[in-house]
Amino acid sequence: MSTASKDKSVLSPGAFLIRGLAAGLVAGLLAFIVAFAFGEPYVDDAIALEEAAAAQAPAEEHPADHADEDEAGIVEISRDNQKSWGLLTGTLVVGTALGGLVSLAVAAVVGRLGNLSARGSTALVALIGFVAIALVPFTKYPATPPAVGSGETIGGRTASYFALQLVSVLAAIAMVVLANKLRGRFEAWTAATIAALSYVVIVAVTAFLLPTVNELGDFPADTLWYFRRSSLLVLATMWATIGVLLVALVGRLHDRAVAEANRRELAASI
Repeated sequence: MSTASKDKSVLSPGAFLIRGLAAGLVAGLLAFIVAFAFGEPYVDDAIALEEAAAAQAPAEEHPADHADEDEAGIVEISRDNQKSWGLLTGTLVVGTALGGLVSLAVAAVVGRLGNLSARGSTALVALIGFVAIALVPFTKYPATPPAVGSGETIGGRTASYFALQLVSVLAAIAMVVLANKLRGRFEAWTAATIAALSYVVIVAVTAFLLPTVNELGDFPADTLWYFRRSSLLVLATMWATIGVLLVALVGRLHDRAVAEANRRELAASI
């Protein structure tokens, strides 16, 4: 193999980014389809249950005063718009952002993860990203339908979720660095196992220390279960799409770049 295939300069971060953004757009569109088909029906069920519970609750002493406060400065968005254009906009934005971030991470690690090819490096980055960014926080703080739970604690619940996510991401980065450093002393699989176990310990301790949130009371378990299952399916769809598309696009980009670099080396040696 020519030394050009190991030359990181043949790979442009900008070219990675363009492909990542394109993959993210496709991922966002597919995630919207999955969320609309499998998640939104359970959101509708949750909203109906909450509205029915509110209707049966005792009337407030001064409902008119609160009605004036609630209506001031609030723009009502219909439920149909929320689960169509609103949902589509959200999934496209999140998908594009994730695609861009993953592509830049791939650009930073290609050629630096042992003997992994560009395709292998891309697949590994996408897998680690899904576990660290999406799966680990979800296991501790799974998604809850809108309007379910106490609004007074939403700040604390959100902060706990992102705290676990931040620790998970930093631990994942440290895991990759540690695995690379250990490769000189151990077999590749041994180094990877030690690094992975270190990651598991860090996130497990963090998850144990963070508060558990369970404010759902008598909310129907089946509606909650199906909503959370569909939410995880949406996340998996988005990450799998980004990973598969980037493996194909980045692999092709790398192959072309290496072929061009080798052609130039050959031409220069003649």
